[in-house]
Order: sequence, then structure tokens, then C-alpha cells
Amino acid sequence: MSQPSLPSLMGVFAHPDDESLLAGGVLARHHAAGARTCVVTATWTRASHRAPELADALAVLGAGAPRLLGYADARNPASAPEGAVRLVDAPLDEAVGRLVAHIRALRPDIVIGHDALGQLTGHPDHRRAHQVTLLAVEAAALPHLYPEAGEPWQPAALYAATHSPSGVGRLGPLLRSVGKTLLTVPDTYVTTTVDVSPWAATKMEAILAHRSEAARERPLPGLLARLPEPERAEIIRTEQFTRLTPGPAPGAPDRLSWPLEHLSRHRAVPARPRPGASAP
Repeated sequence: MSQPSLPSLMGVFAHPDDESLLAGGVLARHHAAGARTCVVTATWTRASHRAPELADALAVLGAGAPRLLGYADARNPASAPEGAVRLVDAPLDEAVGRLVAHIRALRPDIVIGHDALGQLTGHPDHRRAHQVTLLAVEAAALPHLYPEAGEPWQPAALYAATHSPSGVGRLGPLLRSVGKTLLTVPDTYVTTTVDVSPWAATKMEAILAHRSEAARERPLPGLLARLPEPERAEIIRTEQFTRLTPGPAPGAPDRLSWPLEHLSRHRAVPARPRPGASAP
């Protein structure tokens, strides 16, 4: 009996390089299996120097062309040379509407975003991207919300990329070595742990495609770039996620879940999936 194909996957992340660091292995895995993958990036605009780096990283991962919400980074004015508003200052309704348009246009089975803590260091852009993603995944299915953004679509599941104390491993000391804080979720919060070792080389190539970050000392791409390959491979080979909707589901703990009996790519708004499915 043939195995079902992997579900289509959309990553929604705050900055260029978040997609590679947090879900590069899963994105590469899905692309290698023939699934549709894409990434929406909330900050850094097309006029910024990181936009072509993001394009190169997504090409490595097989995630298509960059899709940008068009906001500025909370901590870097160079992220929007044309003067776009910061993501953290943008009207929430506006940001949600922009993401809803991408979800309805691309119709992903699964959406992956940031966790509520803001990914280890608590970056304000990560936290706001988490909020926007939660609201947009819900709103995308409701025809009376953002009607100008396209036909309604409901992803089957939303996951947050995250880190637990037992899963953070060498990454913790590495970040603390440059004075960064370390925010982790309880181990019980993690619903899916994926060993992406077969795609680790692809993931690292995508991380290094963010050349300006890899050349700096404190950002994680730069820290990883200076490590011996065995240590680097150990850090990037595991990705952790928490299923946020419709709730933690039993099943294969190394696969993102989507309920086949409820998933239909031929319906504008599939029935809301029930808790209790399995996953990639």
C-alpha cells in the first residue's frame, strides 16, 4: 500500500533566516517528498539587503520565491529602506489581513510559525508574528472576515516551532556565550520532535545563504558558521513543534499531523479537523 504524500506546508516567520533555523529541515523534507512548500516573512522589505539572501535560502530549501508582508524589523531601521512601519507598530488588523491573503492564495494544509515566547530570545517581532499567525489561520476560514483577501481556506493544523529544556542541547550554551537569554517551553508542551539529520546539510546551506547574518558574531547563523561541523550538525538536526490547532494530537511523534478523512484540497473551506490525527 502506497504512503500518502506529505501535506503542503507554509512557514510564517518574522525575519529572513528564521525559516532556515527553525524549520529548514522540515521544509527540505517536505520539498524532497514532492509537497508544496512556501514561506511568508513578516519583516525586511524587498528593498533591503536581506531580501536576496532570503531568496537564495528559499531556493535551497525548495520553498519558492519570498513572500513578504512588508514590515520593518523592530530593532533595525535598515530592514525597510523605503520607510515601512515596524511590524510591532503596525495595526494588528492590517497585518492579519495581509497574512490571510497569503493563506487563501496558497491554501496550505499545515502552517508553522513562532511560539508565544518569541523563540528562545523573546524577540518582539517573533512574538508579534506569533499573534498575527494565530489570528490569520482562524480568520482565513471565515468568509465574512477580509472578504477582499480571496476565497476562504482553513489549514488543517497550525504548529509553533519551539524549544524545550531537554531539546535545546548545545544551543543553550552557544547563545549564552554571547550574552543572549534563553526562553524555553516545558517539555510537555512539545507535541512533535523531528529528526532532520538527512536534510541537515541542506538546512545548513540555507542558513549560510543568509550571508550578512553568517558574517556577524552574535546572530545564530554566525555562531553556527564558526562551529566545527560535528557540533553544528548536532545542534541543527532536531526540530521541535507544538500543535496549536485543533489541539495536541496523538500519533507519530516525528510527523506533523493532518487528518486525511477531513482534508480536501478541492473544497474552499474544509471541515474543521478533529483532535486526534497523526503527522510529518
